[in-house]
Amino acid sequence: MEILWINLIVVYFSSFFARYFSSPLAINAPYIKPNKLLIFISIISLVLVSGLRNNIGDTFFYMYSYKINDYTLQNINYKGDFGFNILQALLQKISHDPQLLIFTVALFTNVLIVQVLFKYSRMIELSLFAYIAAGMYTVSMNGIRQFLAAAIVFAATRFILNGNWKMFMIVVLLGSTIHQTALIFIPIYFVVRREAWTKVTFTLLGLAVLIAAGFNQFSTLLFSALEDTQYGHYSNFSEGGASSMRVAVTGAPLIISYFGKERLRELWPKSDYIVNLTTLGLVFMVISSQNWIFARFNIYFGLYNLILTSWIIKLFSKSDRKLIYYGLLGCYLIYFYYENVLSLNIIYKSNYINL
Repeated sequence: MEILWINLIVVYFSSFFARYFSSPLAINAPYIKPNKLLIFISIISLVLVSGLRNNIGDTFFYMYSYKINDYTLQNINYKGDFGFNILQALLQKISHDPQLLIFTVALFTNVLIVQVLFKYSRMIELSLFAYIAAGMYTVSMNGIRQFLAAAIVFAATRFILNGNWKMFMIVVLLGSTIHQTALIFIPIYFVVRREAWTKVTFTLLGLAVLIAAGFNQFSTLLFSALEDTQYGHYSNFSEGGASSMRVAVTGAPLIISYFGKERLRELWPKSDYIVNLTTLGLVFMVISSQNWIFARFNIYFGLYNLILTSWIIKLFSKSDRKLIYYGLLGCYLIYFYYENVLSLNIIYKSNYINL
């Protein structure tokens, strides 16, 4: 766990000074350009800690599968999630050491995520701090295939903002070869490209509450539909629901953005799309309070929450910003300790990094 604490400190301070030594992209531009060298330090820390691990979540099973199976391009069945097998086949041409797979996935995942935050976060250190402290970085070491797919889709954020649906669909299809759940973004693209906080927004939130309240009936219908698919085994998932604290952590930036919605639109006119994506994340998180498996969808939407989090400090008056900033850091820090130490008791192991 000490390694994860050190990583949090290194990433926060390197990204903080990256913003401190940043420069505006243009006159009246909503974004800033953080110092690339200092952001590179953040990336190095994220990739090394994640890529050189040999435990946490299903890491062991991915490493074991890579070690005992021979993946070749000739033997791949080009159906479903075949993209991940192509990646493994290409990597095995270099080495059968499973650490290569873990490192490569960690490299792709974290570089894709940071490059989007680099472009669209207003306070990138807050985004990266939340990425680690709110648990998404740890999740990236667990559901590594789905998180890689999420990072690929996240890299197409500019196509959502610019309305380039053709390029966005191409990226989504690419991500779906890693994990088919990425296909959910095909209809979602057309849902989120609208003004935030309309009747649609509140209908979605209300629907989430109704589903959570009548979850037994909803789950029966859903798992019956999935019965003959590769996700049919999810009906046997019985590890309980997401904690109310996790739901609160997901919803807090969204609630703040609601009260400052007009100011947020002034600062960043295209922020409505990010708000809508974050709202969908909260919808799935509310539903997951009844069954944790639905929190897997927040692997995708939680990344947009990181962008939104970086803007909420600017919604407050200048005299209050410092208090809100450090209060936000403190709350995330408490949650990081609660989730990783008290709740999950994460123990980080590596053959390369030891304290």
